[in-house]
Formats: sequence, C-alpha cells, structure tokens
Amino acid sequence: MSYPHSPDEKVAYNKEDRSASPKEGTLVDEVTYGEDVNAFGQRSNEKLAPALSNRHLAMISIGGVIGTGLFLGTAGSLARGGPVGLWLGYILMGSICYAMMMCLGEMISYLPVPGGHITLATRFVDPALGFAMGWNYFYNWAIVLPAELSAAATLIGFWSDLSPAIWISICLVIVIFINFMGARAFGETEFWFCSIKVITIVGLLILSFLMDVGAVGERRGFQYWKNPGPFVQYLGIEGSWGRFLGFWSVLINAGFSFIGTEIVAMAAAEAKNPRKALPKAVNKVWVRILFFYILGTLAVGVIVPSNNDQLTKGAQANKSAFVIAIRAAGIKGLPSVINAALVTSATSAASSDLYTSSRALYSLALAGHAPRFFAKTLKNGLPLPALVASALFSSLAYLSLGSSSAKVFGWLAGLTSICGLLSWWAISVTYLRFYKGLKEQGITRDRKTFPFLSPLQPYLGYWALTWTTIVMLFCGFKNFIKGYFDTADFVTSYFPLPLFVVIYAGYKFFYKTKTVKTEEMDFYTGIKEILEAEVEEPAPKNLWESFWQKI
Repeated sequence: MSYPHSPDEKVAYNKEDRSASPKEGTLVDEVTYGEDVNAFGQRSNEKLAPALSNRHLAMISIGGVIGTGLFLGTAGSLARGGPVGLWLGYILMGSICYAMMMCLGEMISYLPVPGGHITLATRFVDPALGFAMGWNYFYNWAIVLPAELSAAATLIGFWSDLSPAIWISICLVIVIFINFMGARAFGETEFWFCSIKVITIVGLLILSFLMDVGAVGERRGFQYWKNPGPFVQYLGIEGSWGRFLGFWSVLINAGFSFIGTEIVAMAAAEAKNPRKALPKAVNKVWVRILFFYILGTLAVGVIVPSNNDQLTKGAQANKSAFVIAIRAAGIKGLPSVINAALVTSATSAASSDLYTSSRALYSLALAGHAPRFFAKTLKNGLPLPALVASALFSSLAYLSLGSSSAKVFGWLAGLTSICGLLSWWAISVTYLRFYKGLKEQGITRDRKTFPFLSPLQPYLGYWALTWTTIVMLFCGFKNFIKGYFDTADFVTSYFPLPLFVVIYAGYKFFYKTKTVKTEEMDFYTGIKEILEAEVEEPAPKNLWESFWQKI
C-alpha cells in the first residue's frame, strides 16, 4: 500500500482547490487500485448509493441517543442510585458519550468512508483492530436486533393477550420490509419514528415540570431529594461506599442507554452530502444529551421517589418512572400513549439494528475480513447479501418464547452490552492515533481542511478512552460483592473483553499485520471521490422543514 506523505503532499484535497489533490493510494490491501476499482476498494457492483439527506442523518443521530433506556431504564437506575445518583451518573456518562462522538465526528466528517469507524480503525491503527472491531460491531447489532423485536412484542402485550410470537412476526416483517426498500426508505421511516420519540419525550418533560410545580396533582418540588434522600444505599451497604456503588450502578446502566449514538457513522457513506450533513448532526450531540437525558433524569428524580416498589416490580410501560408518576397524579389514558411510543422506539431500534449490522458485514467483506460475496450490491446500492445474512439473526427473537431457550438468548443478548463499550474504546484509540498522525505529518487542523473540528483535543479523546476502560473493567462489580456472585452475569460482563483480545491477537499473528506508522497514515485517499459525489440539497421550503433541520 502506498501513502502520500512527502512534504509537498501535506495539504488535504478540497473542493475549492483541485490542484491540491495528492497521489492516490489504496485503502484496502487485498484490492488493487485500477479502472474497475475505486479508492475504497469497491468494484462496480459493490457501491452504496448516496440516498440519505441531511434531515435523515440528523434524525438517525437523534435516534441513536433516544431509546427505551430513557423511557424504561431510568426507573431501575433511580431505585438503585437515588435521584442525585441517577442524575450524576447520566451526566458523567453523557460527557463520555460526548467526548467519543466528538472524536468520531471529526474523523468521519473528514473521511465519510464505507464502514465508518471500522474502516477508520484499519486505516489509522491496524488491520487487526479493524477486524476485531468489525466483527464485534456486527455481533453487537445482529444480536440486539432480535432482542428489540422481542421487546416490541412484550410491549404490545400491554394491550393484547395474543401470543408474542405473532407480534414478533409482524414486527419482523415491518423491519425487514423497511430495510429491503433501501437506504432512503430506512432514512425516511427513521425520520418519522424519531419524530414520534422526540415529541413524546418533550411532552413528558413538560408534563413532569407541571407535576413538579403542582399545576397537575400535588406540588412535589425537590421533596424526594430529601425523603427518601438523594442517594440509595446500594444492596443495603452502609455509608459513603454504599452510596458510591449506587451511583456506579447507574453509570453502568447509563452507558448501555447511550450505546448506538455512533451508528450515524455507518450511514455516512450513503449520505448525499456527508461532509456538510455530518458536522451538523454530530455538533448538536451535546444539545441532545443535555436536553433528553440530563433534563430527563432530573425530571424522573423529582416526580417519583426512589423507594417506589413499581420502579423494579412493574412490567412493560408500567415500569416507566413517567407512567408511575402519571398514574399517581390520577391522569388516565397516557400510559397507553407512552406504551405506543415505546413500541415505536423498539421497532425503530430494530430497524436501525438491521441497517447497522448489514453495513458492518458489508464493510468487513469490502476490507477482506469476510467473504467478498457480502460486499455485492444491487443497482440501487442495496447490499443484499449482507442484508439477508443480518436479517437471519432476527429469527433468534423466537428463542425468547421458551424457558430454556430464553436463558440462552438472554446470555447472547447480555454480551452485547460490553460490546458497545468496546466500540467506543476502539473509536477513542483510533482518534488518538489519527490526531498523532496529523501532527507527525504537519497537517494543520483548521476549518479550511476539516469540515468539523472537535474541541479540546486530544483531551476529549483521552477522557473517552480512560472512562470507557474503567467502565468496562468494573461493569460487573456486583459479582465481587460477597454473596452476590452470579456466573451468568460475570460471563456476560467480562467474556467479550478477552475474546476481543484473542481475535485481535489471532488476526495480527496469522496475517503478520503491523501498527500503521504515523508518518505513513493515509489522510487523502478517497477525498476526491467523496467531494465529486456530493449532491447539494435544496434549502428548506417551509417552516416545518426549517424546524426539523435546526433540530
């Protein structure tokens, strides 16, 4: 592989100055750059189509932030950590997520390549990391897919006594149909699904404020911060240690709620104008984290006491802290509305899971890390073989219906939690190498060269790397408390870590790969093709379009 790194080539190619175009190298070792292969190693029948608009990318990024974790997961966290523990846990995890997204945003806005962060890891760190990260990422979303389908069926049980198998089948058909219609159909449905989630959470935040000040029901204020108190003594452990463990359990759960924020990078290669749309989508991540999660968890902590039994014993929508507060205020009908939003959220998540897992498999095949057959696309850019293979995993949702098989499925799904954090860790590593390579080659990080510049670097990169490492190492902390060791929980908490190392080391040993030297990093290949393929989108035609564009 050849890389442009001579002194006269340290100016990145840009649309205004075509003369700055450097020599072309290859991105993938297994493919020779030639007439029938482009800079990304794609043959004519392996190309994705630019089908996603700015608003599609914006909503995909929002959809990655808002999930069932905000509606349901905060209830258990409140019971374990208390209102202040809940709030602080989500604030800290929000900062970690923000730091990771700033790292990813700068790289993927500059190089919106097929495979997103998987390809970037191969390009700037080591093909072995790209291999391990890619298969880890594929497994994560291929298994989360049936889990979301099972969750959607369970939520529909709020209204119906029909067999969950029927609802799993219906949701499965919907999700597969959306994805087989192509990237544009996925983007459009995701736009409307996410719109429903945004409207729901905004409505709940307004209602929470009204309940807190006494406009609806009794005035609560911050009384629950005083009684039963700001923190919970985790597992009855006394003193500051028990309160800290309650906060830590919230932090772990919050991490799983935020996982998926990064999937917008997988959609970059199918965006019409990625170097313009991605900065907008990424740059507003902090606003969404602040508005949806920080305000959301604050609201939960003031409208429901942490010792309410329904936080841990409720089922479906009844488990939501918002539903518990609404029923306590005597408001009827709204629980069904919230449950409908949860069903929408789960279906949206399943659709997104199928899209993400299929593009991960496609990028693995393109890089030579999976059979080349999975890199083939139809004329409309749909990676059909990868999509079919990913869709087959959805049938695992039926395992949740049997008692013994449900236990196996629970183990498989449990492994995905740590897999998501591993992806964040690898993104942080990739960015720090990316940043070091820029300095080594004398490439200035400025707005003329980079569509998006993340602030406070490389400190945000180190922040994300440090905290993801700590959280992964102590995510199964409960197993180390006397009397609480659980084999299944211990395995699901820690097995992915040594497995990732074995896959990485095995690939590195077998293929004799080397860490990419900073002076040999390729910052140029593909820029020309990306800029020439850009499609300028028309300005918003009305207030409605302007509203969604600003969001």
